[in-house]
Amino acid sequence: MKRLRRLFLAPAWAVTGVLFLTPLAIIWVYSLLSRGAYGGVIWQATAENYQRLFDPLYGMILLRTFVMASAATFFCLLLGFPLALFISRAGRRKHLYLQLVILPFWTSFLVRTYAWIFLLRDTGLINTALLSLGVIREPLPLLYNDGAVLLGLVYGYLPFVVLPLYATLERLDPALLEAAADLGARPVTAITHVIVPLCAPGFLAAGLLVFIPCLGAFLTPDLLGGGKTVLAGNLIQNQFTTARDWPFGSAVSLLLMAIVMIILLVLLRRGERLV
Repeated sequence: MKRLRRLFLAPAWAVTGVLFLTPLAIIWVYSLLSRGAYGGVIWQATAENYQRLFDPLYGMILLRTFVMASAATFFCLLLGFPLALFISRAGRRKHLYLQLVILPFWTSFLVRTYAWIFLLRDTGLINTALLSLGVIREPLPLLYNDGAVLLGLVYGYLPFVVLPLYATLERLDPALLEAAADLGARPVTAITHVIVPLCAPGFLAAGLLVFIPCLGAFLTPDLLGGGKTVLAGNLIQNQFTTARDWPFGSAVSLLLMAIVMIILLVLLRRGERLV
């Protein structure tokens, strides 16, 4: 059985080694080399790329990235849990509501992000409507700031919260809520003391599905932030494209990946305790 198991796992290990471990090894080698005068890589070993990571400027970028990812995860959980709870109790219409949640995936993420630009810009739909109604006298600065980036992240990753929470809520026994009601618990109390604790593994999975992609997001901050909101993903992108500093970009990539792996291991151990 062990030999048969290894035989079936061999293709998966081969694909993992070729598509993941090999590029990771190349990035690690690049992070230890020097940048050329006109970009690219010079085969000269140095630790300067990792020393630059201690610059307060890059520390602030990493801190802003984690704050933005944490805020996006919080709002996604805050908005996604009621929606997932509603869908799980929707009866025959639950499949229709699930299709509506998945519907945005039928459109390119880039197109949906550009749609938010047309909504939030000075001559966009929101400002035009408010000006027409006389609510404001001049356009509101809704675009190219941290608020617009946070809105784009929450909008983009909200379905990743709804689907795992729905799968967890769907498996809950409705008799638990009936028992809580018989014991005198109000609906809000039943949700906070019965449903939320039982859905803790679902909250953990949904949070990871949002938090980790938000750490490496670069398209949303680039388009909705307008260059004013620089996150770790934008920093890495700029190093590989505009600055052509591949060694430093590789070092930042490995640092971000190491931090994500540490967080993931800690949360997975916590998740095993919750289960």
